[in-house]
Amino acid sequence: MTAVAEPAATPVLEAAGIRVRFGGLMALDDVNLRVEAASLTGLVGPNGAGKSTLFGVCSGLIKPNGGRVVLKGREVTEASPQVRARLGLARTFQQPELFMGLTVRQHLTLAYRASRARRRLLTDMFTAASLRRPGPEETERVDGLLEMLSLTDKAHRVVDVLPLGATRLVEVGRALAANPSLVLLDEPLSGLDATESTQLAHALLRVVDEEKISLLLVEHDVATVLRLCGHIYVLDFGTVIAEGDAGAIRRDPAVRTAYLGDDPYGDDGT
Repeated sequence: MTAVAEPAATPVLEAAGIRVRFGGLMALDDVNLRVEAASLTGLVGPNGAGKSTLFGVCSGLIKPNGGRVVLKGREVTEASPQVRARLGLARTFQQPELFMGLTVRQHLTLAYRASRARRRLLTDMFTAASLRRPGPEETERVDGLLEMLSLTDKAHRVVDVLPLGATRLVEVGRALAANPSLVLLDEPLSGLDATESTQLAHALLRVVDEEKISLLLVEHDVATVLRLCGHIYVLDFGTVIAEGDAGAIRRDPAVRTAYLGDDPYGDDGT
């Protein structure tokens, strides 16, 4: 099952002609990428290909040396991560960045409230043990995300005691709780066991299908990306060497060369 993009005149995210140089190293060279509305787009490539740098540019953590970033029709190349968040961009990180001492439910609750009443966020954080009574919409949203990510039975556990796989699910849930229009997912499957990976994959498809949120997924698990994503970009040495649907990526000889003869596609790749 693959999430297929719905046609849209204006992409949710467009990165055009992106160039990033670190000293003498050209990390990204004229990279173009589009994420359509209600789509699951994949970004793959060998280690050092530039995936994390491109994520940094899209999220506002890295300023490019050239090119532009457009979010929902608005240029945000020079905009801060905070401005992009207000425009509906959320992201996760390779290493989960959670608040020790808070429960799973509290993480999702704080994210939900931050997207609606930012002036109350600090108050809630400092009084997290006794968060103000939730409204019906908040309860429905948080409960729905807990169920979607199979975290209901862990809702009242502090994240300190959770295994890595569960904390990754919490971080994905926190990003979704803010009701974004686009989420950048940085290797969310890393550290998950087979059951957790399957649960998260189904959850991501449900997010795109039911909530019409766009997802940009960077992963080392190329076989999973090919199964999930309607459109995929392959980076190597800072340039896009291939893009298209799963079939086009599987057939592309440059992709096979980039992976040094490894079979990145899984048993069903031909």
